[in-house]
Amino acid sequence: MTDRSVGANVGLVNQPRDGGLSADQSRPDGGPGDPPGLDLTRLTGWLDAAQPGLRQGTLEAAVIPGGRSNLTYRLTDGHRVWALRRPPLGHVLPTAHDMVREYTVISSLFGSDVPVAQPVALCTEPEVLGQPFYLMSFVEGVVLDSPELVPDPAAARHCTELLIDTLIALHRIEPAAVGLAEFGRPEGFLARQVARWHKQFQASVPGGMPVEAAVVDRLQQHLPEQPGQGIVHGDYRLTNVLFRPDLSAIAAVVDWEMATLGDPLTDLGLLYVYHERAGTPDAVMADFPPERGFLSPDDMLQRYAEATGQDLSELDWYIGFGYFKLAVIAAGIHARFVQGKTVGAGFEVFGRLRDSTLAAADERLRPSH
Repeated sequence: MTDRSVGANVGLVNQPRDGGLSADQSRPDGGPGDPPGLDLTRLTGWLDAAQPGLRQGTLEAAVIPGGRSNLTYRLTDGHRVWALRRPPLGHVLPTAHDMVREYTVISSLFGSDVPVAQPVALCTEPEVLGQPFYLMSFVEGVVLDSPELVPDPAAARHCTELLIDTLIALHRIEPAAVGLAEFGRPEGFLARQVARWHKQFQASVPGGMPVEAAVVDRLQQHLPEQPGQGIVHGDYRLTNVLFRPDLSAIAAVVDWEMATLGDPLTDLGLLYVYHERAGTPDAVMADFPPERGFLSPDDMLQRYAEATGQDLSELDWYIGFGYFKLAVIAAGIHARFVQGKTVGAGFEVFGRLRDSTLAAADERLRPSH
C-alpha cells in the first residue's frame, strides 16, 4: 500500500487476498491514461446519469496498491475524492468478489455502531466496466499493515481491544433492525459454507488434494449446532479495519464481499487463526504477534466470551474451518500466480501457504486435538 501514513486519506485500501493485476495485462476498453480495469469515459457517462451534478470536474483515477484481489481506486474530480471498488481482472472464483453484497452491507450498516465508509452509488451494468462496481466515500485513517505504525505496546493492546469490541458490536446488531433480514439464510449456514468453500478449492485445484478432502470430511462429520445467528463479516482481521489517525478508534471496517447472515463464531474462529499464525512463516496472511503488545488469540477469546456470554467450547471446529478458508484463498492466489495474473513480489509463497494451512486445519480438526 502506498498511502498508509497516519493522516493519509485512505479508502478500502486493504483488499482481499486472491488476485492482483498482471504485469502485461492491457487496459480493457480504456484510454491510454486510464488505470487497468477502469474506462474513465464510460465511468463518467454512467456517473453523470446515475448521480446528476455529483461530478464537478474531469475524473482522474489510480489503483490503490497493496491488495491481492478486488481492485480499489482513488477517484477524484478535482473537488472531491471517492473510492471505487471492482472485481479483479482474471480467475474470478464463483460467488467471490461480490460488489453488490459489499454495497448492500455498507449501505445498511452506515450510521450503526459498526463504522463503515459512506455508500455513494452502485453499478450493476456490465457495459460500463465489465463487472459490477461501486463508489463510496474515502475515510481518513490508517491500516495497521506495518509494525512502525503502532508506537508502543499499550497502543497495540488498545488497537486489538478495539478490534474485538467492534466485532462484538457487529454480532450484536439485529439484522432486521438495519434492513438485512433477508440478506442470507442462517439455517444450514455451516453446512453450506463448507460445501461452498470446498467447491471454491476445486475450482482452483482441479482434481483436488487428499488432505483437503479429509479436512472437508471432518468438517462435515462434526458440524456444531449453530449457537445463534447474526451478521457475519467473513474475513474480519486487523488489516481489514481502518483506524483513526491517532489510533483512538476504528474509523471503518472494510472488505465486506463475503458478508452474510449466519454463525458469528465463524468470524471469531478466523480471527483467532490470523493471530495464531502471526510471527510464523504463514504470517503473510496473518496479523501482528502478541510480543508486540497485541492481545493474544486466547485473550481475544476471553474478551469476546465475557462480553457476549457465548459458549466457546466448540471453537476448535471454527478454528479448523478458519484454516480451511485461508487454504482456499491461498489456492486461488496460487492459481492466479501460475496463470501469470499477479503483479509484484511475494505471490510465489501462496502454494506453500495453501499446503501449510490445509495441514493446520487437518491437525486442529483431529479428534485427539
